[in-house]
Amino acid sequence: MPDPSSYDLNRANWDERAPLHLASREYAVQSFVDDPGRLSDVVTFDRDRLGDLHGLKAVHLQCHIGTDTISLGRLGADVTGLDFSAAAIAGARDLAARANSRAVFVEASVDDAVSALGEGRFDLVYTGIGALCWLPDITAWARTVSSLLAPGGRLFIREGHPVLWAIDEEQTSGLVLGYPYFEQPEPLVWDDSTTYVETDESIKASVTHEWNHGIGEILTAVLEAGLTITQFVEHTSVPWEALPGRMHLDDDGEWMLSEHAERLPLTYTLQAVKTA
Repeated sequence: MPDPSSYDLNRANWDERAPLHLASREYAVQSFVDDPGRLSDVVTFDRDRLGDLHGLKAVHLQCHIGTDTISLGRLGADVTGLDFSAAAIAGARDLAARANSRAVFVEASVDDAVSALGEGRFDLVYTGIGALCWLPDITAWARTVSSLLAPGGRLFIREGHPVLWAIDEEQTSGLVLGYPYFEQPEPLVWDDSTTYVETDESIKASVTHEWNHGIGEILTAVLEAGLTITQFVEHTSVPWEALPGRMHLDDDGEWMLSEHAERLPLTYTLQAVKTA
């Protein structure tokens, strides 16, 4: 369990972010209401890797306002979204009702996911972009994933690459590793009143705590939790302008380095299956 101060700080921050994201151009939540075939850009990116989800019982951990969760449901999954932010869950439930989605949303932390949802119930555990950095212990996360999965069930994650998280974006003369790559006991502490969508509002609960986790730490945690890795792909694109002024949009609407894209992995997709 994260230090209570870290947990409370982060939850307060996300409670303020949720209504800003629901109202934002970037999330475009009304498009999910207007278009019954609309999928989020994140889910669209990995649609082929996700495969046929019809009939699968899925859980989306750290689901935020539910756009990816609803998208998984539109690909056929019987899907539940879980998030620790009451404001995000309220917004996700409202969006699901307006979008005629059967997705269910539960307010709980990742640490409490098994007690909130039940053990061994899911064929798919899905986690999206920008989730793991809010968790202090990647080993505990992997154990939770394994506990949620039924035998033969699958973990699917696309996430920001830990090398990207370690880059100091303010150092513009080159790609400078300014922050920890490996998981540390103490969090990185940030104080930022903005969020990653365009808004005129400022966040009052501006202090957050984050942790990085190296690729080796993530893969080892997954293996030690009893899962077999079936796919690991590193990508040269990311859904947001992670390094402002040094990136351009590609044909798929993702951001790439404008120079020497081959030098830096920006995201990765990981799949693993629980031993039957």
